[in-house]
Amino acid sequence: MPELPEVETVRVGLERAMVGRRIAQVAVFGARTLRRYPPGAAGFTARLAGRTVTGARRRGKYLWLPLDDGTQLLAHLGMSGQFLETAPGAPDAPHLRARFSFADDGMELRFYDQRTFGGLSLADGVDADGVPLDLGHVAPDPLEPAFDPVAWSAALRRRRTGVKRAILDQTLISGVGNIYADEALWRARLHYARATDGLRRPEIDRLLEAIRQVLVAAIVAGGTSFDALYVAVNGESGWFDRSLEVYGREGEPCSRCGTPIIRQHFTNRSSYLCPKCQHRPRNGRW
Repeated sequence: MPELPEVETVRVGLERAMVGRRIAQVAVFGARTLRRYPPGAAGFTARLAGRTVTGARRRGKYLWLPLDDGTQLLAHLGMSGQFLETAPGAPDAPHLRARFSFADDGMELRFYDQRTFGGLSLADGVDADGVPLDLGHVAPDPLEPAFDPVAWSAALRRRRTGVKRAILDQTLISGVGNIYADEALWRARLHYARATDGLRRPEIDRLLEAIRQVLVAAIVAGGTSFDALYVAVNGESGWFDRSLEVYGREGEPCSRCGTPIIRQHFTNRSSYLCPKCQHRPRNGRW
């Protein structure tokens, strides 16, 4: 599933491709794409026609495009959502879910979603940070000004769970998924099962810095693309997979100590780690 770096890469592409453009018409294919928008396709397309895109923003894994009438066009990529800028008249690829046509040059923005876990919606009203009220359940991500490290540190220690579970919780800190959680924990030399209420403040600071470092590095690389399900708006893939230290590297030597990377079962997925750099705690604690 796309995480913060991939979504930020898409946001940058949308900002370049869409801001200042007036939407001429919209077509939606399949009701599932608008399942979070009760008025359905007719209401969705009617509200967007004639509107001008004024920005492209993100919180965590959510995207939204502010429009000139105060409406927010929300998007979540799910596991396979893609926005692609396309020339008018270009043939449709499989899994097209929505097409936005623009009045100025006829260029189109197409939303594809193979697995249909993503979706589009419209929202009214924003909070003091300009975030749609519909995203009030999503915590600030670690790269935005609204993120409060002191409050996050306190909330992390109160959570009383394993540290990886905590940093995957989008109500606590948003934008971090399985790939970047493993990478950040390796950088911070923390085992994924370490109990949050036993973390010391220097360890929490080290973890937050590691999260920020890996997210920024991944953004610079355009995100991580393991297959064609994630590409930027211009169709290009990211290349951060070349810089991954532990994720997907089972059996390969740790670049820090040479110990083979291992993979362990974690909920319904996997965790990758170095067993020497990231000692397993006893009962979640040292």
